[in-house]
Amino acid sequence: MKPEAKSIPSVSVTYARNGSSTKANALGMRPMQERAYEKRGEQYLLIKSPPASGKSRALMFIALDKLHNQGLKQAIIVVPEKAIGASFNDEALSKFGFWTDWIVAPKWNLCNAPGSDNGGKVNSVEAFLKSDDKVLVCTHATFRFAVDRFGVEAFDDRLIAVDEFHHVSTNPDNKLGLHLGQFIARDRVHIVAMTGSYFRGDAEAVLAPQDESKFDTVTYTYYEQLNGYEYLKQLDIGYFFYNGPYTDDILKVLDPAEKTIIHIPNVNSRESMGDKIKEVEHILHELGEWQGRDPATGFQLVKTSAGCILRIADLVDDDPAKRDRVTAALKDPAQKNNRDHVDIIIALGMAKEGFDWIWCEHALTVGYRSSLTEIVQIIGRATRDAPGKVRARFTNLIAEPDASEEAVTEAVNDTLKAIAASLLMEQVLAPRFEFKPKNPQGGPTPGFDYGEGGYDPDKTNVGFNEETGQFQIEIKGLVEPKSQEAQRICQQDLNEVIAAFVQDKTTITRGLFDGEHAGGETLAEELTQLRMGKIIKDKYPELDEEDQEAVRQHAVAALNLTQKAKEVALGGAEGDGEKSLNTAFIEGVRKYAMDVRELDIDLIDRINPFGEAYAILAKTMSEESLKQVAAVIGAKRVNLTIEEARELAKRALKFKQERGRLPSITSADAWEKRMAEGVAFLQRMKAEAARG
Repeated sequence: MKPEAKSIPSVSVTYARNGSSTKANALGMRPMQERAYEKRGEQYLLIKSPPASGKSRALMFIALDKLHNQGLKQAIIVVPEKAIGASFNDEALSKFGFWTDWIVAPKWNLCNAPGSDNGGKVNSVEAFLKSDDKVLVCTHATFRFAVDRFGVEAFDDRLIAVDEFHHVSTNPDNKLGLHLGQFIARDRVHIVAMTGSYFRGDAEAVLAPQDESKFDTVTYTYYEQLNGYEYLKQLDIGYFFYNGPYTDDILKVLDPAEKTIIHIPNVNSRESMGDKIKEVEHILHELGEWQGRDPATGFQLVKTSAGCILRIADLVDDDPAKRDRVTAALKDPAQKNNRDHVDIIIALGMAKEGFDWIWCEHALTVGYRSSLTEIVQIIGRATRDAPGKVRARFTNLIAEPDASEEAVTEAVNDTLKAIAASLLMEQVLAPRFEFKPKNPQGGPTPGFDYGEGGYDPDKTNVGFNEETGQFQIEIKGLVEPKSQEAQRICQQDLNEVIAAFVQDKTTITRGLFDGEHAGGETLAEELTQLRMGKIIKDKYPELDEEDQEAVRQHAVAALNLTQKAKEVALGGAEGDGEKSLNTAFIEGVRKYAMDVRELDIDLIDRINPFGEAYAILAKTMSEESLKQVAAVIGAKRVNLTIEEARELAKRALKFKQERGRLPSITSADAWEKRMAEGVAFLQRMKAEAARG
């Protein structure tokens, strides 16, 4: 019997499908590639753009120009794993209008060569450097060993292009990060770095800030990419809790009729049942009756209760002969456009990045993933455009927190991480925000639509530019960034700031379970002003106080307006047909701005960024579990730290400048009272210190 399907509370984003991101110009370039090519003269270039937007080809155009027109000797393309090397195979670019073709001599694509990264392949790099040939493709590992052996100077006057750049970090144990720092210090190579993830590593920065500032960035957003597709118009992201073994519940979220990639849990995770082979067998059993293996492809064949045969690729089996056959069948170029070639792929560590199956409609991941970068990569598997594919979804299946204390703490952490990922993805998928302080001389910007009645000089306005997918939002009292670095962060890096904020454990636990919406005591301003303020101070210590405040305000505004838009959109889009869904997010921001009469920064600071996530959580988790989780968190409530008290006192001083008095400890306004408590706490500390 098929278990009853669960409705998964999810974020749902809809796009206009205007076809622009798939159209090519006279040189055969799509918009993202054209944008990158315009900056081909830069010595250091960072391309941030989603999976499937055509980064490999963008690099080919840039590399060819550097080799032919900028005097560089050779181009070395560095990829994280051998499988991705195929993205840089020969391309007849001239067929589509470019002035030459991309050609890699077979012996210089070391991803296809036998031998170890540290042995024969390093010798091949040496032979290449001495040759007159132009292009080499190798893995991050081969490149690291080659730099170790020959030194950075051996690569002078060449282009080094690093694909999937988020694998690199400044951690001293990370050799590639160290080498890049040395290349930049010597300043004799050109570097093009590419990443599909919007946050540099999850914990470590990829580059030292002073190195990163040398890079010119090309950003192409998820919104631009998905909005410009021909077919795919809706993306849903949801998480779902289950009890018992996940294999019993999997059919509640897995629809056998959808093309699906299932990532089973890591063996060390709570969700794992301890035996990955058995887990795959369980999943096959749930789907139907096993019919054997297809001798040609190695795919498992399973007959469903409806009588259709599913073709399932098992990438979990470690038997090299079986696995190689399945991998080869999945890569078979003759089947690339055949939707019926395979129905479901089951993987553990594979099939995340650089893995191209355009038909995938559902990425189903069991167990939380520790890295947001990994989640973005997995979602990227489902966001490719393909004929007839209108909707795609990502589902995270997580074990519901259990009563016993140890398990509950771990489970809560997993839950928080899944929610953090979901909040961040909403941010990544939304249109870009540009915030402006409201001033009397302000006026409309050409290209922006200000809704019914147009621009109103007496109000705070919300404009939207459909073509660029950009919001322009006026906010009263907004601090503008002054320095170039602060401006860059506000324009390009707000998602980085938000990633750090939503992953901060204290922030998210207090925001979700101890906020006013959950009957707790944590005030929104403690999160938006104190916690976000601290995160920005730690992340950008080189900015002065005013610029740190500008970045804080911009990040809080982006996060909270996305949450408010979602609340309005989810409330208003039900049953209102395609039109409303398509513009639901835009209307949500606009409606919220109109409902409050004026958007000012104090008002935005008073929104708890996690209120909406809590509402979704309350729908999907049993009441009992929710109570337990709240109890575990309540028991860990912390008193004010000296650092928080200082920050409160600073805010109290600002309050005094604005109102001519200090905050009152008996005030009916909770935030004023909290600031006064901060001042009192510091005074007590001072008095105690004076008494010795």
